[in-house]
Amino acid sequence: MAGIYIHIPFCKQACYYCDFHFSTSLKRKAEMITAIKRELVLRKDELNQEQIETIYFGGGTPSLLKIDELRMLIDTIYENYEVVENAEITLEANPDDLTSKKIKELSKLPINRLSIGIQSFFDDDLKFMNRAHSAEESKKCLAEATKYFDNITIDLIYGVPNMSNEKWLSNLNQAFDFNIPHISSYALTVEEKTVLHKLIKTGKVPPVDENLALEQYHILVEETEKRGFVNYEISNFGNPAYFSKHNTSYWFGHNYLGIGPSAHSFNGSERSWNVSNNAKYINALLADELPSQKEQLSEINRFNEYVMTGLRTIWGVSFQKIEKEFGAMYLHELKKSAERHIKSGLLEIELRTFSGKVLVTTKKGKFLADGIASDLFKIIS
Repeated sequence: MAGIYIHIPFCKQACYYCDFHFSTSLKRKAEMITAIKRELVLRKDELNQEQIETIYFGGGTPSLLKIDELRMLIDTIYENYEVVENAEITLEANPDDLTSKKIKELSKLPINRLSIGIQSFFDDDLKFMNRAHSAEESKKCLAEATKYFDNITIDLIYGVPNMSNEKWLSNLNQAFDFNIPHISSYALTVEEKTVLHKLIKTGKVPPVDENLALEQYHILVEETEKRGFVNYEISNFGNPAYFSKHNTSYWFGHNYLGIGPSAHSFNGSERSWNVSNNAKYINALLADELPSQKEQLSEINRFNEYVMTGLRTIWGVSFQKIEKEFGAMYLHELKKSAERHIKSGLLEIELRTFSGKVLVTTKKGKFLADGIASDLFKIIS
């Protein structure tokens, strides 16, 4: 089974923390849709007739597209790929785009999952992030969306300067009030070349407090656990029936096509990525050329990626898989470099019924998973 990711590189305005590829000009939107359709056709044989189990419209802001534009893209996929029945089809959306009429129209498309960028239920936080919607729009949008969609996830951001733990808890409780089955939640990170980075550097806003972010992560874990959510990946919490199939397929190393400017693809041994420039992307596709570069992943690259993704999830790093795919030397080195993290209570070895011994992060270690993983694979590399 494989997946298709489609990057829609348009936004109404730039969020201060975002470093993804997007444009706030919609002038070439029609050409972009034509180019994306063309890329879908040109690359239809790359997955070797694998069935498509998940389709994900990300961005940018895919909810800026009109219903007919979304329908065209979905039709192009169904015409050129074998899509399984009841495939998970996700649309990322902002609350200000999801009017009652639009939500109702979306529900008539094959789209069956909404990922809504709430970020906060407080207007001062939204203003700080330069989000286009208000807290009231978030609530109205969720109230309406839950009438038509069962499978809804929302994004929330913690670690925002001046956000108290009490305020963060209120954010979570307001989310729970809508009985949504999934939450994705991320610590506010400061990426270079973003407006947020510049504001902090010039002293106009306070820096991000990592200790506060850690406290709020623990609140997040505790509160979601109380309500039966499973923290199946460091930033993802949900009812098991509503885990993101698309993201889970990434973490399991399944093949996927990334369509659109800046999108990445993976076929098991090779990674490719499209140019991060809308004009270059459009011009290349209109000339029937693929605007992409490729790299062959070395054994070490594949090992490192598996350790990184495995430690972020409840499925962990399987000793059986390491030995089978990479050899006894890799397993020996992994165990050796994991010892100090096990002693410090950040990692543990669990015995699973079907996968045997797996290395997983403890509750204490989960927030530090990326740092622990890089420590483990640096030994090998």
